[in-house]
Amino acid sequence: MTPAIRTEALTKRYRRRPALDDCTIAVPAGRVAGLVGPNGAGKSTLLGLVCGMIAPTGGSIEVLGHRPAADAGQLSRVGFVAQDAPVYGGLTVAEHLRLGARLNPGWDAGLAERRIRLQGLDPGQKAGSLSGGERAQLALTVAAAKRADLLVLDEPVAALDPLARRGFLRDLLDVVDELGVSVVLSSHLLGDLEQVCDHLIVLAGGRVQISGDVADLLAAHHRIAGGLEDRPAGAELIHAERTPGALSMIVRSPGPVPGGEAVGLEDLTLAYLTRATTAGPAVPVTGAFR
Repeated sequence: MTPAIRTEALTKRYRRRPALDDCTIAVPAGRVAGLVGPNGAGKSTLLGLVCGMIAPTGGSIEVLGHRPAADAGQLSRVGFVAQDAPVYGGLTVAEHLRLGARLNPGWDAGLAERRIRLQGLDPGQKAGSLSGGERAQLALTVAAAKRADLLVLDEPVAALDPLARRGFLRDLLDVVDELGVSVVLSSHLLGDLEQVCDHLIVLAGGRVQISGDVADLLAAHHRIAGGLEDRPAGAELIHAERTPGALSMIVRSPGPVPGGEAVGLEDLTLAYLTRATTAGPAVPVTGAFR
C-alpha cells in the first residue's frame, strides 16, 4: 500500500538556517501519526511541506504517492486544520458548510450536517461567537467532510481546556474509524498523543530523532536500573538519569532485555528529546552506581 507520507533526505532552509534537515520518514496509510518536538523543532515546516504550502530546498517528499499540491485533485485529498482552528468569524456555521461544498468536489454534505447536529452547533450562529472547542469542532467537520485521504492537524487542541481536548480527540478517532483516513497530528501534549496515535515522529533541531509504529518502538525500548556496566551488550543507551543508589536507563535493544521494564510513550519521547537537546544520552560518566 502506498504510504500516506514518504520523505527522503527532505530539507528546508531559510537562507542559511535549516528549518528541517535530512528528514527521512515513512508513515503507512491508515495510521494516526503523532508529530512531537519542542518549539522550533521543524514540525510546522514539515506539515507545510506535506500540504504543499512551501517547497523543499532539497530531498524528496511524496504525499499519497504524489508530489504535494501537484494539482487540484491532489489538493482535494489533503485536509488541514491549523492551531488557531481557522474558521471565518463573520460567517455562520451553515455558511461554512456551504462554502465547503462550493470549494470541494468530494464534499459530503450528510457527514457535515450530521456532525454539526451531534456537536450541538447552531447553524445560524457566527463562528466568531463560538467557544474554542466549538471552533475546533467546526474546523474538524469541514476537514472531514472534504472526504480527504489525509488529515494534517497542526496543534489543533493546544488552546483547548481538558474537556474540549478530550471531546476533540474522541471525535477525531470517530472520523478515522468512519472514513479510514490517515492523520498527522502535531502536539506538545504527550498524554493526548498517547491516547490516539499508533505512529510516532519525534523531531528536534530540525532532524528526525526517531519514527515508527508505536507498538514496535515500545517493544524495542526498556528501562533498566544499575550501573553503566549493567547495560546489556548490543543495547543502545538513549537516556540515563540518577536515582537514589543507581542509574535509571532507557535503552533500545533488538531483543529481550533481562530485568527490563516497559517504557511508556511519554518517557520514550522525552528520552529522545533530552538526548537531542543535550547532544548525548545525559549519562554521568564519573562514578559507578550500584
